Amino acid sequence: MMSLPLPNKGENGQLGLTGANVLEDAPLAERLRPATLDQFFGQQHLVGPDKPLAKLAEAGRLHSMVLWGPPGTGKTTLAKLLATRAGARWVSLSAVLSGVKDVRRAVEEAQAARNLGESTVLFVDEVHRFNKAQQDAFLPHVEKGTVTFIGATTENPSFEVNAALLSRARVYVLRALAAEDLQAVIDRALAGPLQADIDAAARQLLISLADGDARRLLNLLEITAQLADGTIDEALVSEAAGARYRRFDKGGDEFYEQISALHKAVRGSAVDAALYWLCRMLDGGCDPLYVARRVVRMASEDIGNADPRGLQLAMAAWDAYDRLGSPEGELALAQAVAYLASVPKSNAVYTAFNAATAFVQQTGSLPVPMHLRNAPTGLMKSLDYGKDYRYAHDEAGAYAAGESYWPDDLEPPSFYVPSERGLEAKIKARLARLRALDDDAGSA
Repeated sequence: MMSLPLPNKGENGQLGLTGANVLEDAPLAERLRPATLDQFFGQQHLVGPDKPLAKLAEAGRLHSMVLWGPPGTGKTTLAKLLATRAGARWVSLSAVLSGVKDVRRAVEEAQAARNLGESTVLFVDEVHRFNKAQQDAFLPHVEKGTVTFIGATTENPSFEVNAALLSRARVYVLRALAAEDLQAVIDRALAGPLQADIDAAARQLLISLADGDARRLLNLLEITAQLADGTIDEALVSEAAGARYRRFDKGGDEFYEQISALHKAVRGSAVDAALYWLCRMLDGGCDPLYVARRVVRMASEDIGNADPRGLQLAMAAWDAYDRLGSPEGELALAQAVAYLASVPKSNAVYTAFNAATAFVQQTGSLPVPMHLRNAPTGLMKSLDYGKDYRYAHDEAGAYAAGESYWPDDLEPPSFYVPSERGLEAKIKARLARLRALDDDAGSA
């Protein structure tokens, strides 16, 4: 647990973290941590003029909040700046390292400070890693105002933070830093601790590799500067970076947002966009076999009988990747995605399946009619199992017009409504002809 006392007046007459306690050998990202909101880059939708957190800072007030955003977007720094501007004690807990005992001790200290007229900000990093009981431990103290709670998370608070705690805090969404914000971060680093020159190509590569993460940018810039003997160029950045890295959380929001984008691009027949999202996921480290399973789902859900070859190709791509692995097998996945995005679409089978499932749940376990039951023994035949069943292959056109395949006394519903696209248009026409034969048989 880290606790800071009430800070002193800083530059511009504001309360600020001066960085005096930051060691010279600390990581560059720590040494460049902003001391005032004027030095804070990005998140202008929150801290720009007349924006919500700017108004809070201006008034020197705080309320409990959850800061939700990708890594390296300034959640911890922003919380510190707001606490400093409000003149509050700063107490920091990490959900990875802390437990209920640490929360209890922090609250006891906050209560003692409150008795002396001091307010306390209790900051919890990675709050989503606390379980329900640990999150519940904050509730009474937030309710009483003993602490102002600020939680930081990279995960969707709707799923990872208790509803009771969310109801007492406002959620602010932080965004990945834009290129111009990262440019400003580089300028500040080069003008300050690093005192180095960098060419334009190296700048662009650094920004690309950072992927919206200021901390990653500064860590890479610091390593590159240590290797440099003169101006930092693109080759030096590439050497320092090694393998490229993209922001991709295999179990979190980024994961589900990207697979959702891939699925919707396929459904929308946007071939190039579908390939883009496929490559984003593979480049970010997603298991290709997971993608293969989802592609099979897309084939049944969104293409269906409009082009049954889609399911065959999706299964073949899965099998190809399973046999070949990376990188050879990934091309088969791309082939399947491109095909599914290109062909006619129909969700008629998906809709019919959902409707039939709901109907079965509503109507219960109705008995199978006697004429549809199998009769492998003499006893079953004597009980009229299979009696009067019409064998379709013995009927004209191999169709028993007027035959019922539903439980007795059940009004037959209609689930499957084929589209007019692809092969399903032919299926629709054939089913219409068969229904006409049923109508003729019923009226005969």
